[in-house]
Amino acid sequence: MHVKYLIIGAGPTGLGAAWRLAELGQNDFLVLESHDYVGGLAASFTDAAGFTWDVGGHVVFSHYEAFDRLLATLLGDDVLRHQRESWIRAAGVFVPYPFQNNVRRLPPELAWECVEGLLEAGRAAAAGERNGPPAHFREWVDRVFGPGIARLFMVPYNFKVWAHPGEVMSHRWIGERVSVVDAGRVIKNIILGRDDVAWGPNNTFSFPLRGGTGEIYRRLAARFADRVRLSAPMAVLNAAARTVRTADGETVTYDHILSTMPLDRLVLDVLADATPAMAEAAGRLKHNGSAIHGLGFAGAPPDPRCWMYFPESDCPFYRVTNFHNYSYNNTPDPDGTRPRKRAIMTETSYSAYKPEDLDTLVPRTVQGLVDTTLIAPGDADRLVSTWEMRVDYAYPIPCLERDAALAVLQPALEARGVQSRGRFGGWKYEVGNMDHSFMQGVEWAQRMIGEAPETVYTLQP
Repeated sequence: MHVKYLIIGAGPTGLGAAWRLAELGQNDFLVLESHDYVGGLAASFTDAAGFTWDVGGHVVFSHYEAFDRLLATLLGDDVLRHQRESWIRAAGVFVPYPFQNNVRRLPPELAWECVEGLLEAGRAAAAGERNGPPAHFREWVDRVFGPGIARLFMVPYNFKVWAHPGEVMSHRWIGERVSVVDAGRVIKNIILGRDDVAWGPNNTFSFPLRGGTGEIYRRLAARFADRVRLSAPMAVLNAAARTVRTADGETVTYDHILSTMPLDRLVLDVLADATPAMAEAAGRLKHNGSAIHGLGFAGAPPDPRCWMYFPESDCPFYRVTNFHNYSYNNTPDPDGTRPRKRAIMTETSYSAYKPEDLDTLVPRTVQGLVDTTLIAPGDADRLVSTWEMRVDYAYPIPCLERDAALAVLQPALEARGVQSRGRFGGWKYEVGNMDHSFMQGVEWAQRMIGEAPETVYTLQP
């Protein structure tokens, strides 16, 4: 079989590429997906009890008109819009997000520890006591936030979410992902007793009325279902011959190829002519995994919070989402526009730096919900559904070696006529949101037909 455009992976990037090709009248394409569902890390599933779960706590917001336009076309009126309400639990209290702007909610001695550290960090910066850029993410945290915020939130939370110590991570991914802080603003919030909660691009977000985030990609893939092949993982890529062999032995030839599979696996497991230098670079890339649990409880007491962060060791998870608040249809048998049950989704990271006993994680997670006051002790008996997904590739780590590794891998793939894009295909967390990933696919399609260069994902660090 021969196609002009071959796309590996039916997640946001792959389907974004397919959508743009079809929109431009380029219909000679094929999407090969290794799983038996579309959506990748943005897929959704409905369990046997009728609860719908995402692969992690996704929200839909966008930096791009093209993505907004597609969402409006796909979802129409089947969409809900929310004002973010997110919190951090620390020192036995809940603090509004972002933590660093709302330390007034902490016990007074801890609030002062945070302010004192901020003032010291500001004084050191003003005095020119910092020599050169930070060596790693941990040093950046200390310089920007001071020891108080670092101790109480930034260091433990980032280890829980990334499952890698800050000393092995670069600080270069920082941008709109982390709210930096102004000591004067923090002090003003304390004195005025004011919460400061509006920061960030996801301050407002949308969510599908039914079907979870994955509904977006199911509807999108349905537009060209005859050109999306599920359960068809790529086994061998011979870039010189422009040939792919699937795991079931089928051979597909192509003119152009986009891969969205994890970049390290593409090079180490699939690419026929990978060089030792490419293999060495791929081996330097780091990632974590995540165990996602959907816990359905009978009864739905009012709780307006969207999601919450947990930096401390009294629970295994780093984030909890009140998924019933995203859409009442995420629960079985809603009462009109209200959920009858709670859908609580948790995420727990793991890696060689942070091993987890996944076989005991469910009871530890339920106990963690009790210990952090998200559920009452007796609510554990009201658990009516448990859903689990283990994702070995959850976040591409912006490690210290990443940019040097990409500087080897991406030009070598380009020279072979292979573009690797998406959350793990590109391995750049800072452009790894859903909308970023979708637009990487769109821009690849435009580049392949000579319409425009790529701007979301570039080969430079």
